[in-house]
Amino acid sequence: MRGEECIRSESHRTMAESERQMAGNASMPLFALMRRLRGRTALRASGLLWVLILMCVAAALISDAFLNPFNLINVARQVALFGIVSVGMTFVILTAGIDLSVGSIIAVSAVVSALLLNVGTPVPLVILAGLGVGITLGAINGAGITLGRLPPFIMTLGMMVMGRGLAMTISDGHPIHFPNASADFAWLGQGYLLWLPVPVWIFAAVATLAYVVLRYTPFGRNVYAVGSNPEAARLAGINVRLVVFSVYVISGLLSALTALIFVSRLTVGEPVAGVGIELEAIAVTVIGGTSLFGGEGGVVGTVIGAAIFAVLANILNLAGVSPFTQQIVKGAIIVLAVLFEMHRRRRDNA
Repeated sequence: MRGEECIRSESHRTMAESERQMAGNASMPLFALMRRLRGRTALRASGLLWVLILMCVAAALISDAFLNPFNLINVARQVALFGIVSVGMTFVILTAGIDLSVGSIIAVSAVVSALLLNVGTPVPLVILAGLGVGITLGAINGAGITLGRLPPFIMTLGMMVMGRGLAMTISDGHPIHFPNASADFAWLGQGYLLWLPVPVWIFAAVATLAYVVLRYTPFGRNVYAVGSNPEAARLAGINVRLVVFSVYVISGLLSALTALIFVSRLTVGEPVAGVGIELEAIAVTVIGGTSLFGGEGGVVGTVIGAAIFAVLANILNLAGVSPFTQQIVKGAIIVLAVLFEMHRRRRDNA
């Protein structure tokens, strides 16, 4: 009996040592890969910055109106609106996920906020409720993906449909106006601070915080690790489910923040708010260099991608291109960006 106990004890020790060794072996190349990808991301961001500069020069040559201060402020505001929701999408795509529900989350948060403003709810409570809607719907997405083991595409596609239906139900399919809203809430989307629109400052704060989180915190490193290789991340001791759940909550939160800015600027809660913005957010994120396969990219590229997307939209508007043709151009950009990413990935793996 003692011999059998010794054999079992030795077997357990051997298995434990083997698991520790596997975790160590998995984590070492994983984090080395992450350092290499960060260098590549920085190089790509510098290239994107030159693309943005050339686009601005071309826009100024195409139309004198581009450099008009009012037009530049409008472009900056568009960058902020594209950018905030795209930062949330960046977290999701870095884990090799996708969030198709951001537009519907914007709609639900918008109509709930407008409804509360319409009945005289204090602004702080309106903001908390609006953000709470985004957090809740994002958490449902995260739970469905991590606990229900649904593919992110299927889970967020379902939430996109359910969320839009919920927004229509709450608003009875009609815009919700709030004529007596306070000036404090209007300042969120219409105000200026140091000659720049408030949404631009909000976007700057969101992007800076996201950059710090992804670059300098254990959570940020875990996001990259999960996107690079979820199995290796698990062996390295990372709670993969918690990381994936968290990025969808972040995406929902930033979608709700975008909704509050929309509602404040337009003074109406639209059940059709955010239609198609999920594709624009994906386009901005991919243009910014974040890989759809996960583990590579970052917020700096997303900020530049948002600026490129907004400048392109402005150029098309100034050139008199119809909105329908603009949709064709945006769709083509998404396809080309993904094709480029797949070609680059095959080349790197060759």
